[in-house]
Amino acid sequence: MKKPKIFDMCFSVIHDAYVKKAVRKQRTKEEVDTIICWLTGYSVENLHMLSRSEHITLEQFFNQAPHINEYADLITGTICGVRIEEIEDDMMKKIRWLDKLIDELAKGKAIDKILK
Repeated sequence: MKKPKIFDMCFSVIHDAYVKKAVRKQRTKEEVDTIICWLTGYSVENLHMLSRSEHITLEQFFNQAPHINEYADLITGTICGVRIEEIEDDMMKKIRWLDKLIDELAKGKAIDKILK
């Protein structure tokens, strides 16, 4: 099976897109970083370093994550028309979890409700 192109996308590009999306909706980079750190276990300092690197792919970012939050499996709903809980590929599921959390932020949901 062919690996999806998103796995090889540069994490810094994805991070920048998340931040721009949030800022357009009157949210902050700090909120985006809080969500990413919550999901992946990265410290803010490590996240900032990785978000400036042009050599870390999205797949590497998740594979090197200190730990995926134990409550990540509770993230449900649809993203890009696909039910998250029905995604079989672990890497794609992690990517879609993050997409869903950032979407919730951009929709105006309070950060404490997103990270419930």
